[in-house]
Amino acid sequence: MKYLITIVGPTAIGKTALSIGLANHYTCEIVSCDSRQFFKEMTIGTAVPSPHELAAATHHFIQNKSIFDNYTVGDFEKEALTKIEELFQTNDYLVLVGGSGLYVDAILKGFDEFPSIDPSTREKVNLNYEKLGIEYLQQQLETLDPDYFQRITSENPQTLQNPQRMMRFVEVCLGSGKPYSSFLNQKKNNRNFTPILIGLEADRTVIYERINQRVDSMLNEGLLAEAEKLYPNKKLNALQTVGYRELFSYFDGEFTLPFAIEEIKKNTRRFSKRQLTWFKRNENTKWFDYLTDTTKIINYINDQIHNS
Repeated sequence: MKYLITIVGPTAIGKTALSIGLANHYTCEIVSCDSRQFFKEMTIGTAVPSPHELAAATHHFIQNKSIFDNYTVGDFEKEALTKIEELFQTNDYLVLVGGSGLYVDAILKGFDEFPSIDPSTREKVNLNYEKLGIEYLQQQLETLDPDYFQRITSENPQTLQNPQRMMRFVEVCLGSGKPYSSFLNQKKNNRNFTPILIGLEADRTVIYERINQRVDSMLNEGLLAEAEKLYPNKKLNALQTVGYRELFSYFDGEFTLPFAIEEIKKNTRRFSKRQLTWFKRNENTKWFDYLTDTTKIINYINDQIHNS
């Protein structure tokens, strides 16, 4: 049997350190599913593992793409599953780590299949969004798929402000003539591994303090210069990211630098809250305090292996 030891939790909680400890214990490699650490142009602001950490265990899907690549979660699912299958040829264990819930789900569960959409429909939706704004997408989804609109509003309201996701919902509705939600949960994806899910958590005040410290560290390491270098490409999807977006507003003259820094901290704290909400939905995750000794976590993993 093959075991995918999966580590989840909010940003700055210590997932990288734990993943390296487990990879070394089980003599295996690490697959990252952090959707912003894929990009080689983004290092400081995405908290890419340090050279020392990368040398401590073999990592995959770290800075392997460019911000100019059109790289989707579906692309990641295909590439990562191929790599996982290859790594399982020579090892019974593998560590999956990351804070991007959608990307973790892509590996563990896969996605529903949607019909192919005519490019003209996609272009029309895109043009209307550019002309009318996010409200157009919200109104379209509420009209075309009211049930799904209500579900997002109650469970994941920030999605309503995500133009990429919203355009996808609307183009599927318009292109297929059916509600987007009608294509969900139709197909079960079989996986040839057993996931063992480990969650790291802490009191909210601790998480927030760790986030504030991390942002300060990033700034000391040169985040401002990194963001300035990326600023000419600020409209790229990969750069619609906390830590860069706020500094772009500073370069635009909309924010002062102190305000931009506070916004990074505030938005990162909000992001961590959304991460926890997402990961807590999975009842199979065993949660540990972030200070838990790695030996205790290893004992839990071994118990799961022996009982499977």
